[in-house]
Amino acid sequence: MRIIGIDPGLRRTGWGVVQFDSDRLRHVANGVCQSSPSKQLSIRLLEIFSQLKEIIYAYTPTCAAVENTFVSKDPAGTLKLGQARGVALLAPAEAGIPVFEYAPNQIKKAVVGFGHADKVQIEHMVKMYLPTATINGADASDALGVALCHAYQGKYNEKVSNALSQDKVLP
Repeated sequence: MRIIGIDPGLRRTGWGVVQFDSDRLRHVANGVCQSSPSKQLSIRLLEIFSQLKEIIYAYTPTCAAVENTFVSKDPAGTLKLGQARGVALLAPAEAGIPVFEYAPNQIKKAVVGFGHADKVQIEHMVKMYLPTATINGADASDALGVALCHAYQGKYNEKVSNALSQDKVLP
């Protein structure tokens, strides 16, 4: 399975693509989509959408994982982040790719083992999981973390599904 992880942001939307097959994990690519702060919101969202579409076309992921919106004390900022997140959900959906969503604490727990890890800890663990990757900044690192979360969550869900279909108890 080829997973694109997306960490939405209005200024910088991180993305990372990993290949996950039979417990083998391989880095494919990562980067950041940027919008022009001086432009209207609609144009900025279009810039992010267009860049994500190009990335999806170039790397042909089979599924997408997107981080849920973090609600801050700034309602206007949270609303704008939510709009960028909508674009991050729309781009893979338009390409016919299934989209999965994960809470920030769920991603941190899957990658670091602790639901309140900071960005430095996430980046460190992403580098441990993907030692050959050159990571293009914290936003790309976070996006790779989202992809890793989906890889491991999907593997767990597969085991549960197989066990339930065979009436087996999980270890």
